[in-house]
Amino acid sequence: MTIHKKMFDDNDEQPTVMVSGGFDPVHIGHIRMILEASKHGNVIVVANSDEWLFRKKGFVFMEFEQRAEILSAIKGVIKVSGVDDSDGTVCEAIKRLKPTYFANGGDRAKHNTPEQAVCDDIGVKMLWGVGGNDKANSSSDLVERVVVSSKVSDR
Repeated sequence: MTIHKKMFDDNDEQPTVMVSGGFDPVHIGHIRMILEASKHGNVIVVANSDEWLFRKKGFVFMEFEQRAEILSAIKGVIKVSGVDDSDGTVCEAIKRLKPTYFANGGDRAKHNTPEQAVCDDIGVKMLWGVGGNDKANSSSDLVERVVVSSKVSDR
């Protein structure tokens, strides 16, 4: 599923900034990253698949279609796209969408960003620490807090 929001003329050569992640659930760190990325151009959000989420976390809190709809409503986002992330990366989407920039949040650096090589190969510029140099929150931590809280309230 890809959601498009037309924000400019087809002839307009606005730079595009790709951000990616699980966004499950969307939290303040994601919002800060997307809003800061929008200062560099029109934002394309690549949301990982439900299969990727399950492989990484062991659960899917919110299905892709719902995450995509929420993400598309954020100011500056012109497109939300899925990705073939069966290799554990969003390289397929970078090659397909060819953004001007690939933005990475505060928990990413050259040593843990496998997409660096494909960006270098096709001329996509890397942006680091977008949304802040510290990870503002973690979707996994938010879900864990709910699980722990619900177990405590069951007593």
